[in-house]
Amino acid sequence: MKRKRNIHELNDSRASSITKGIISGVLILYSFIAIYLIGLSFLNAFKTRSDLINNTMGWPHKFVFENFRVVLIEDNFIRNLVNSLVLVGLSLVLLIIVSSSLAYGIAMFEFRGKSFLQTYFLVGLMFPIQLGILPLFVIMTRLHLNNSLLGLSLIYAANLSFSFTVFSKFFHSFPKALLEAARIDGASELDIFMRIVLPVTRPVIFTVALLNFVMIWNDFYMPLVFLTKSTLKTLTLGIYTYTADFLANWNKVFAGVTIALLPIIVIYFFFSDRITAGLTSGSVKE
Repeated sequence: MKRKRNIHELNDSRASSITKGIISGVLILYSFIAIYLIGLSFLNAFKTRSDLINNTMGWPHKFVFENFRVVLIEDNFIRNLVNSLVLVGLSLVLLIIVSSSLAYGIAMFEFRGKSFLQTYFLVGLMFPIQLGILPLFVIMTRLHLNNSLLGLSLIYAANLSFSFTVFSKFFHSFPKALLEAARIDGASELDIFMRIVLPVTRPVIFTVALLNFVMIWNDFYMPLVFLTKSTLKTLTLGIYTYTADFLANWNKVFAGVTIALLPIIVIYFFFSDRITAGLTSGSVKE
């Protein structure tokens, strides 16, 4: 029996090693493809239109910066960049305030309907915000918040199921003794939340902010629906305007895509460890 058990354990170990090897191989292949495509887009941004057409997959014959000058200055891409930054900034501030305070209240206090609210936000992870586009459009129209960066940021802030889940996971493992000591010393719940809880929650806040930054920065559908004025276009909408005559604006498309990609690449390059640390915060209970 012991020999059979050892054979089974050896077979399981081999199967696990093979599975891990396959998964690692797929991930490595995917990484190489992604890096190659990003690098190719970056190189194409420095090619002239004729060089791009005749030498799409190769190294630029000569690095030129004219594409970036035309996109940023002549086509007013700087305004699109500023709009994206304002939209992301407003959305993140509102999202973090609402999701963190909501998760804290539900995790730390007992009340009727608590389990329903937790389930409600978990179920919300299953449904993308785009499914509610029609009622959202009606509501925003009646509130006169269409064509408004603030209005769209409110929509992003309301899409808080993921952020709520991350904060809630952390707060459930938060040491209750620390909160009780603060209450005994006479601190109000607002003081506890602002002065004790939030400073400790910085890794989680950082992670939630970065992940939502990427999502909002790259979003195309919601700005397309709610921001129809040319002066309010985001980076993704600015790039989209070139697709009406794609071949004529091919070089501009790659320049715009490079500008839009740079912040995301920088964030993941320098802060990937913090993102992982924030997502795993609260996984160990006291």
